[in-house]
Amino acid sequence: MSRLIIDLIARATWETTIMVACSGLLAVLGGLPLALLMVAMRRGGLMPCPPAARLLGLVVDILRAIPFIILLVILIPVTRMIVGTSLGTAAAIVPLSLAAIPYFARIAEVSLRAVDPNLVDAVRTMGGTRWMIVRHVLIPEALPGLVAGLTVTLITLTGASAMAGAVGAGGLGDLAIRYGYQRFNTQVMSLVVVVLIVFVAIIQAAGNALSNHLRHD
Repeated sequence: MSRLIIDLIARATWETTIMVACSGLLAVLGGLPLALLMVAMRRGGLMPCPPAARLLGLVVDILRAIPFIILLVILIPVTRMIVGTSLGTAAAIVPLSLAAIPYFARIAEVSLRAVDPNLVDAVRTMGGTRWMIVRHVLIPEALPGLVAGLTVTLITLTGASAMAGAVGAGGLGDLAIRYGYQRFNTQVMSLVVVVLIVFVAIIQAAGNALSNHLRHD
């Protein structure tokens, strides 16, 4: 294996890490508030408004239904406006984040709805505010599930980042297409696949360990 290939794979792995980490963070920052709103506005929630909850859920589901490759193309003007270009690692973070936010929102909603309602009622009885319930009951109790959901989201983002390589987003997908597929270099293709498998395995192992640790605390 040549030094050039090693350097290319190392750089592509770092670019993929940046894309997945940044879009994963933005998915949490955008998806968790959406999940909290959907849970709070449902019937019997902290601020019941079922019609608004259904409307918000519909918007989230519509965004989730758009295939990522189509979202990638549709958002090119938005991406250019935000980062100044539609190519490269920074540009890929925009569509990756917008795809991940509704995805994580639904996963987080499931975890939040699984919280024992008796705990919420107990805090309400003691005069706890909505913010206190969210901060001290909903999020702490749902945290193991939220971590597990984030793990799934990061793995999904890894696959999406590789797909983004088809339009010059950088990372392992871009390397596989330009140096592997277009130049018929099976060695590069094989190495990219191995790196992606290891990458996903590390994310899954770390997510499982953290989630299990939180459950046993």
